[in-house]
Amino acid sequence: MKILKWLTVLIISGLTLISILFSQSSESLKSNRKAIENEIAHTQKLINQVRSNQKTSLNELQLLRRQISNRERLITELNNELYQMEMEIDLNTKLSRDLDKKLEYMKTDYERVVYLAYKNRKFIDKITFLLSADNFSQMYRRARYYNIFSESVKTQVVLINKTKEEIEKKNAEIEILKNEKVEILEGKEKEVKNLERDRTTKTRSANQLKKRERELVKELKAKQKRRAELDRAIKRAIEAEIKAENERKRAAAAKKPGATVAASKTTSTSAAPVLTLTPEEALVSNSFVNNKGKLPWPVAKGSKISDFGTAPHPDVPSIVIDNKGIDILVEPGTQVRAIFDGVVSGVLDMGGTKVVMIRHGEYLTVYQNLATVTVKKGDKIKTKQIIGTVAKVPGGSGYELHFEVWKKTSTLNPSQWLSSKY
Repeated sequence: MKILKWLTVLIISGLTLISILFSQSSESLKSNRKAIENEIAHTQKLINQVRSNQKTSLNELQLLRRQISNRERLITELNNELYQMEMEIDLNTKLSRDLDKKLEYMKTDYERVVYLAYKNRKFIDKITFLLSADNFSQMYRRARYYNIFSESVKTQVVLINKTKEEIEKKNAEIEILKNEKVEILEGKEKEVKNLERDRTTKTRSANQLKKRERELVKELKAKQKRRAELDRAIKRAIEAEIKAENERKRAAAAKKPGATVAASKTTSTSAAPVLTLTPEEALVSNSFVNNKGKLPWPVAKGSKISDFGTAPHPDVPSIVIDNKGIDILVEPGTQVRAIFDGVVSGVLDMGGTKVVMIRHGEYLTVYQNLATVTVKKGDKIKTKQIIGTVAKVPGGSGYELHFEVWKKTSTLNPSQWLSSKY
């Protein structure tokens, strides 16, 4: 009887633990699905925004490409959820069957106990049963036997009722899971249709752009020229800032009694100046490096439409794009935020749009194409502090932030520094 009791408790405890583990896994999958659905909704808003230009643009095609990728990820996530759900339904069904068998066994055992009670009904009257004992020792044994027998009957009734409740609970869970499975299957069917629609739209848009290839080549070359001018201006500003900062530090050191001023590290006008870091700046620099891959994005929400590096343009292969950073398409009025603590080393006005440079020790982050700026040179900045708003792309149909990461006077891949999520 004790073995049966503990076995039943163990089974029910095991069922509870398995349910918790499945629930945690299911919640994780649902969370991933929700994040992708939010990204799809945001990307669709951006697509609608750039379409208002009435003329198919490269941005629209890039967004469609990203949206197709989003939908493929969502369908994969839905398949994962379906697989998880089918496993959970199968397990719950098996557990329900096992509980049914256990219930039948307990009922049989209970019937045996009841039969024994009936067969020995003369012992049911406890007082008569005890008083008919030949001696005190026999009376004690009978009392103990009677209590064990009575407790066994009660335990059997409790276990049977608990098992019945657990079976009902499992069957209810199975019904809920089956209903959720139907909803997910319907959602998957809808996303497959949306995916096919987006692929058709992308093909149509690509064909329309092909007819305007000359115009697009001209547009991309103009953008590349403007970007190259900006990069040169930023590099000059960085070099000038490093030179001025080193001179300031040398002059401050020279004023200290008995100080020996170190020679400048720059030996010629063509060599890139090297910033001399104070102990505090070195700490900031090290902290920035330690947070590589975990830094927040420069905008709370957006869609990355181009990556760092040199590669042929995906839609106009005759043009090679040399991107010193990443481009993020956003909604109008989107605020730009610093990705780490630092000091504003410069604010540039580049023909209608602005550039903010923030120094983090020997590293810099550069935020291009800002409409408004809320900081000035020398300001101390905190992580996620708002520094301005994104401007509309000159001659374009969307609002786009160009973001760069520099070490000394060389650019680095921002995607390697930013968190995988916004």
